[in-house]
Amino acid sequence: MSDAQQRDHLPRNADEHIAKLRYQLTQNSECGTTHYNLGVALLGKQEYMEAEKVLHEAIEHSPTLAEAYVLLGGICLQRGDLEGCFRFNQRATKARAGFAEGYANMGFVLLQLVDGKDAKEDEEKVDKAIKNLKKAIIHNKYFVQAYATLGTAYFMKGLYREGVQANLEAIGVQPEFPIAHNNLVVGYLELGEYQKAIHHCDQAQRLGYDVAPDLLEELAAHKKG
Repeated sequence: MSDAQQRDHLPRNADEHIAKLRYQLTQNSECGTTHYNLGVALLGKQEYMEAEKVLHEAIEHSPTLAEAYVLLGGICLQRGDLEGCFRFNQRATKARAGFAEGYANMGFVLLQLVDGKDAKEDEEKVDKAIKNLKKAIIHNKYFVQAYATLGTAYFMKGLYREGVQANLEAIGVQPEFPIAHNNLVVGYLELGEYQKAIHHCDQAQRLGYDVAPDLLEELAAHKKG
């Protein structure tokens, strides 16, 4: 088949792609991967209810399809169901051993569940988040977002040196990751290392990150000249 003929067989838009996937399911309704791909396409069109239905069918036919559980967790998160998001990501890690994204998402959700109502429960959530984020990094040492989220968890415990180190690991993986640079501003300010905080503030802003006005105000007092 020539390149032109191959292009003719490619879907021209999202609706055509969805129609093609639905047709494939009429030929093989038990293919979990096709259900998953259809779910991804429907999410791209923000058809959440239909996508949710299709993704459930995906895991019914392919129970080890961890990515489908993660997408279902994302749908829960989109509608504000943090507990549901956590459960689906937990199922993702059980469906596939060493699935880093599931562990990282559980860590993120646990930090969102910290509400200040019960200090002991909040501490347990943060500790559990740290444990899950460390697992994510063990399974994927290049998972830059997991490092940054781990840094945030350490900050929440007042462990600023550990939080700084986690964010340094993040920019070690991806030097132009603005969230980590912004986090380093927070960490270095708490540690009283103002010139380092200023450096990372400049980097965060250069990369398009909107550093909080109160941080900028605090840094202004420590700028030389």
